[in-house]
Amino acid sequence: MKDFMMIFIGANYEELGLSPQQLQDRMGKWWAWGNKMEEQGILKGGNALLAQGKRVSGLKRVVSDGPFVESKELVGGYYIVSANSFEEVIEIAQDFPDYDLDGTVEIREVMKFDR
Repeated sequence: MKDFMMIFIGANYEELGLSPQQLQDRMGKWWAWGNKMEEQGILKGGNALLAQGKRVSGLKRVVSDGPFVESKELVGGYYIVSANSFEEVIEIAQDFPDYDLDGTVEIREVMKFDR
């Protein structure tokens, strides 16, 4: 099995004007999805990310405040999952809770280094 990162890109919930009940319902979908992957033994980890951040770049190490993209393209979190192929992860990603908010799942294979 290989490790893959699923990167979740979408709108900032705070800017969508969701009611407390809508937010609770949405988070319930996230918990259900994560629990399903845990029960299958494929979820290795992950976290939600806050919109605010810092970026250090260039030879002069210039520090910038974020977010760094439009809020509709905010990186909101990630999961690390174990799977045999991209196709398996694409199948796992079908249950991503935010497709109805025009969300995106970017899938990247985690590189292994031999020491």
